[in-house]
Amino acid sequence: MPKVSELFFKTATVFLMLGIAAGLQMAITGDHGAFPAHAHINLVGWVTSAIFGGYYALNPEKAGRRIAMIHYGVYTLGLVVMTPALYLMLHGNPTLEPIVAGGSLIVAAGVLIFAFVVFSPETVRSVSGMPSATR
Repeated sequence: MPKVSELFFKTATVFLMLGIAAGLQMAITGDHGAFPAHAHINLVGWVTSAIFGGYYALNPEKAGRRIAMIHYGVYTLGLVVMTPALYLMLHGNPTLEPIVAGGSLIVAAGVLIFAFVVFSPETVRSVSGMPSATR
């Protein structure tokens, strides 16, 4: 399995555990005020990261390109900034809203990088039109 796939799957697993913990915390306390954070942790952290990992596992040529690791770094940074700030904001810290917004923009940048990867050819062509090495 490509390294980037493994990293995305490991990250997804961490976010699955965090999402379960957030859900348990809400169930135990009866306070469901952070349900939007719980949903983001599960959907953007667990599900989307796992899908990215699966895509790269199925497309090893693209997984081997430098842009794939940039994608992982940017997207994961956005998750790490956005999700805890969102959780804390929903627990009564409205001053964290700009951090949530910044993290969301980083996540969005990660999604745009993924779109670039998906729509780019597997083999990068040189200016002459001849195939060059896969990046």
